[in-house]
Amino acid sequence: MMNKGILDGVVVLDLTRVLAGPYCGMFLADMGATVIKIERPGKGDDSRAFGPFLNGQSCYFMNLNRNKYGVTLNLKSDEGKEIFKEMVKKADVVIENYRPGTMKKLGLDYEVLKGINPRIIYGACSGFGQYGPYSQRPGYDIIGQAMGGLMSVTGWPGGQPTRCGTAMGDVLGGLSLTAGVLGALVRQAKTGQGEMVDVSLVDSVVSSLEIITQIYLADGRIPERIGNRYESTYPYDSFIAKDGSVIIGCGNDKLWKLLATEMGRPELVDDPDYKATKDRVAHHEQLKVIVENWTKDQLVEDIAERLTKVGVPSCPIMTIDKIVKDPHIAGARKMFVEVDHPVAGHTTLTGDQIKFNDWEQSVRMPAPTLGQHNEEVYGKLLGFDAAKVQTLMEHNVL
Repeated sequence: MMNKGILDGVVVLDLTRVLAGPYCGMFLADMGATVIKIERPGKGDDSRAFGPFLNGQSCYFMNLNRNKYGVTLNLKSDEGKEIFKEMVKKADVVIENYRPGTMKKLGLDYEVLKGINPRIIYGACSGFGQYGPYSQRPGYDIIGQAMGGLMSVTGWPGGQPTRCGTAMGDVLGGLSLTAGVLGALVRQAKTGQGEMVDVSLVDSVVSSLEIITQIYLADGRIPERIGNRYESTYPYDSFIAKDGSVIIGCGNDKLWKLLATEMGRPELVDDPDYKATKDRVAHHEQLKVIVENWTKDQLVEDIAERLTKVGVPSCPIMTIDKIVKDPHIAGARKMFVEVDHPVAGHTTLTGDQIKFNDWEQSVRMPAPTLGQHNEEVYGKLLGFDAAKVQTLMEHNVL
């Protein structure tokens, strides 16, 4: 059951469901850990019911749970709890994203598990964290984006607070949990000590706000929605072109000089309104008009190609149909990978953004069907024979 890779030999018990937790488990599995996804008998992860579907199989689930072994286990049954404890003895990591207190009610919280295996790393991801006044509140991605402040600064001036187009709260939570688990694995390897990793969706979103929180803490100004503009530098925005909008990102004075020269307006470089970054930010409204007077009669692709050639960051706003065919993203960087699923058939999943020099990450296994690896995992990990696995399944333990 071991997979060659950066995390070869690391055994992870993945109790997570839906997005944030499975996203962490996906990273660990992609990096070569043996990730055993443990689901409720009969139903499994809620996301198995989330569309889109191929032959009745959830693409949502298949994308987040590739490279994992799939078993069922009833943690509410006494025998199921004992089986899980035996698995913990053989594991390095446990990850879960239940509401805080759920695992304690089951008698399977970190304090119990570290008594069974002092080396165990216990990663928990929840809406608001394991402690604090809000810890018992339920949390989904939209709660993280709203309570974490991201929605308050997303959208256009005068518009409504807007949820980011993807589940960024969950994604940030999953990334944070991955980072915490990897850090704990380094210490585990050095000292043999386990660790409890506590990640909150809201905390993860707050951390991602970077300059937004500093504007208020330093200046006392509450940041508002400013569209595609950036608070700290300009021109760094979307600009109207003949056939749509083009992105131009001038993050420093050198890039501004290159842009002004390419626009045929080199005199703007020494204009007091635009000389330094702070000046351009202060006069962003009038500067946007100047830039759009140059972009409005040109095609997006022509502008992007022209500016990129002289060293100014610029690009079109890509739609998904173009991204999946892009020679760099989909081609050279392999951000979309093909895999055959036993029920769904031929599928295309999102690839892994982390690249290693000496080992190529890949989708070695499709996401498991519910309980697909019960015999294999319980046989190899705990020594159960096929008859015992079948009996446990009949008694709703597996």
